[in-house]
Amino acid sequence: MKNLNIYHKIAALISLAFLSLQSFAQQDPQFTQYMYNMSVINPAYATADEGILNLGGLYRTQWVGFEGAPKTGTFFAHTPINNKIELGVSFTNDNIGDIVNENNIYADFAYVLPVGLKSKLSLGLKAGFTIFDTDFNGFNLQSGGPGTDIAFNENISRTFPNLGIGAFFFTDNYYLGLSAPNMLSTKHLENENGIKATGVESVHYFLTGGYVFDINENLKFKPAFMAKGVSGAPIALDLTANVLIQERLEAGLGYRLGDAVSALVNFKVTPQLRIGYAYDYTTSNLSNYNSGSHEIFILFDIDLFGLKGGYDRSPRFF
Repeated sequence: MKNLNIYHKIAALISLAFLSLQSFAQQDPQFTQYMYNMSVINPAYATADEGILNLGGLYRTQWVGFEGAPKTGTFFAHTPINNKIELGVSFTNDNIGDIVNENNIYADFAYVLPVGLKSKLSLGLKAGFTIFDTDFNGFNLQSGGPGTDIAFNENISRTFPNLGIGAFFFTDNYYLGLSAPNMLSTKHLENENGIKATGVESVHYFLTGGYVFDINENLKFKPAFMAKGVSGAPIALDLTANVLIQERLEAGLGYRLGDAVSALVNFKVTPQLRIGYAYDYTTSNLSNYNSGSHEIFILFDIDLFGLKGGYDRSPRFF
């Protein structure tokens, strides 16, 4: 079992940290509760709640029991400053086995245009930088001992600028978004000792959508999807189906194509505070080596000017 754990750490490092002896593309961190983490993947995400500061945090520990498995944390804050402009910031930390650590820090700008009586189109720009660090101290390969793979000979600490774009069409009942949050490809490894060893972070594309069906005044059905694509990797597709009961308790199921099934639940503690939890059960062959993934989130809305007192938001995804 010890030998398997060593292989798992190496596999997770190589497949999730863009480090390999050949060039390949890798998916960004994944989230089961993506509908509550939208500003991280789409700078055009907007709420049209003037005077309300939206804060959110999400933490995901993936493949529990799998040595070297990723742990991801995100934080975002955004607010409309008038009926056309929304500003925000976002932060994401992705840690793999305490060996690879990546931080993404961005500022978001969204310009919102009315395109109908109840519908709006938001166009967004994301700008910031990525800090990529590795720590191979004490990292030994199974065969040949230290130094047998030059890709792990030297620690890396680099900072890369990045830009993202997005579009977000929304009403009170549905939304559709298209985005590329990281437009600039980066190389984390280049030539070393005359041998080409490259890890490339390629452009990722996200297509998201969701709808709220009013079953009755106390029950709403909220299906959603997220498709994620990057060159060199298969398209990832997430499907979720939630029910919202009395606009307070929400629960549902999710499916990630070829990877996992999920259970989701969240509760509106107060009109301003919502907390949620999701559990993923792995359906791929990795299920033999982990006990699933856990994800929690907190959403908090602040009435900046005290004008909306007991306000309540419409039953949208955002």
